[in-house]
Amino acid sequence: MGKGAMSQGNEIGEGDNMAAWLTGINTIRIQPFNLPPLGPHDAKVRMKAVGICGSDVHYLRIVHPADLCFKLPDNVSLEEGAMCEPLSVGVHACRRASVGPETNVLVMGAGPIGLVTVLSARAFGASRIIIADVDEERLSMAKKVGSDECILVSRNSQDIDEEVTRIQNAMGGNIDVTFDCAGFDKTMSTALKATSPGGKVCLVGMGHNEMTVPLTPAAAREVDIFGVFRYRNTWPLCLEFLRSGKVDVKPLITHRFGFSQKEVEEAFETSAGGGNAIKVMFNL
Repeated sequence: MGKGAMSQGNEIGEGDNMAAWLTGINTIRIQPFNLPPLGPHDAKVRMKAVGICGSDVHYLRIVHPADLCFKLPDNVSLEEGAMCEPLSVGVHACRRASVGPETNVLVMGAGPIGLVTVLSARAFGASRIIIADVDEERLSMAKKVGSDECILVSRNSQDIDEEVTRIQNAMGGNIDVTFDCAGFDKTMSTALKATSPGGKVCLVGMGHNEMTVPLTPAAAREVDIFGVFRYRNTWPLCLEFLRSGKVDVKPLITHRFGFSQKEVEEAFETSAGGGNAIKVMFNL
């Protein structure tokens, strides 16, 4: 399918460039995508491994500025290279929060972004990392990728104070930086209450567009609050983390699919269904 051919009898020319298009609610179709003409500083890139992200449209080939293309180190696979995209979110968040060897980190949410934030914080040298989530299976994965302690929490906002106490006791010291990788009222409220005076809370997840949170008490404790949106200038550092072995993203790739119509639909259903699916990968 790297040449554009499709299985299952679809009438697609050998030279066609195909993409998975969201054509309606819960409707994905593999259809041709016409590449724009190459500019003087562009490169045509053949896609070989692509992970599912809710904001993506997946192509077999793309045109991309050449100075924003990075060669994979010899010991980094195509799938690991594709994982630079989600990993970049965690790297950018840790840069924004100035995570270092003396930083105690709390991560709210053990989904894909929470897990890459754990990996990034460990690579930046965080002294202790705790993660909280409502799903025991996700917490088990967080333990495997480097979290020191995993806290099972509820979805009930009435449990926040008790859970904050458990989180603080598990940390055994100041919580210097909290990353909310879910972005809900409860996770952000927990982050603001759990973070030590003078600490930082970084909103990474975007679960809710608007939230009601205890902002005034956090301000009284001089907790800094800031957000991240995607990332910038992260690819070289991500590739170095992968090359050096400081970050291992392979355990996060839980499902693999080809690029037929049936497999694309199954892949998105698997990703949306949660469960044990962390990162779903297309091999083209």
